Amino acid sequence: MDLEFSTEEKAFRERVRDWLNESVPKERVLDYNEERRAFDLEWQRTQFKGGYAGISWPTEYGGCGFSDLQQLIWYEEYARADAPYIGVCFVGINHGGPTLIARASHEQKAFHLPKILQGDVVWCQGFSEPGAGSDLAALKTRAVIEGDELVVNGQKVWTSYANLADYQELLVRTDPDAQKHRGISWVICDMKTPGITIRPIETMSGGRHFCEVFYDDVRIPLSNVIGEINDGWSVAMSTLSFERGTAFMADQVELARRVERLIDLAKTQIGPDGKRPAIKDDEIASRLAMARAEIAALRAMTYTGISRAARTGSPGPQGSMIRLNFSRIQQKIGKLSLDILGADCLDVSEGELGWQQPYLRGFASTIAGGSAQIQGDIIGERVLGLPRNR
Repeated sequence: MDLEFSTEEKAFRERVRDWLNESVPKERVLDYNEERRAFDLEWQRTQFKGGYAGISWPTEYGGCGFSDLQQLIWYEEYARADAPYIGVCFVGINHGGPTLIARASHEQKAFHLPKILQGDVVWCQGFSEPGAGSDLAALKTRAVIEGDELVVNGQKVWTSYANLADYQELLVRTDPDAQKHRGISWVICDMKTPGITIRPIETMSGGRHFCEVFYDDVRIPLSNVIGEINDGWSVAMSTLSFERGTAFMADQVELARRVERLIDLAKTQIGPDGKRPAIKDDEIASRLAMARAEIAALRAMTYTGISRAARTGSPGPQGSMIRLNFSRIQQKIGKLSLDILGADCLDVSEGELGWQQPYLRGFASTIAGGSAQIQGDIIGERVLGLPRNR
């Protein structure tokens, strides 16, 4: 096994590092408002002009066409450069755009893909519902065909950036009598369409990027359907071919940096006994060492998964192992930071999130994108070969 990067890959890393050091904006916009939308779109335009937009997109659609290892290098250097979180461009770049590439018509691609890549529009995702989160196939938002339109009624929830979005990738039930995973259609919804009501939801960490979205006789052209009517489940699943675990590398690098900062703070922060630095406390020292080791193990797991995907052409169920482990480690480190810093964790001078924000946001990490229970089922059934959990 060769764990060394090639000469070409090392040169690529240097080139990416130099560009990021020169291009990453120094100022940040923290609130999810129109100013944040403008900031994120401008950063997306900067990446497009620099030749680093759509790193996993094929070159024929304006993307970079980077290999899996090049994507991994990009995300590592992106995190090290403290580049902005992708923010409002996330759905368009990482989900909506790739789905269009995989399944849309030529006309649909020609209209939407350049706008996403060049930072002209924001997309949001209309998948989850109050009764259909991890069990997405239970969705009930209904769409009835009337002439050359779909008439949509229902509700979506946890729709990130819906209040700032131009378009939405929307899953609707077009055949209520079909089996659970059938009778679903994937459509493009213009968020300015009459009948749409958006209500931001404030999270306990203070963000307002989650939204409820209500649809009351919303009319969407049939020409906005991606793929075929009632084949939306397979359209949604096709996006997985674009995600091979590389994006998690940026999060892992940032989590590793956070642990190192915690270790430095523990050397000066007074520990539980009120006398010595926290690093002198055996339990805290052990937890810090374990956090560092677990992140290293997770990184090795990610490298293995990316290498396997590069060989087989498919990400495979191992992605669930990475996803589940990352979320649990993230929560453990969040709790550890509070135990070390105590009331000082409320100091927001530690970057844009402070120390308390990652702790609060960590509660969502074992829910979002498929709950820990769902990830565990995938690991048990597809990796370990255990009987299906019914």
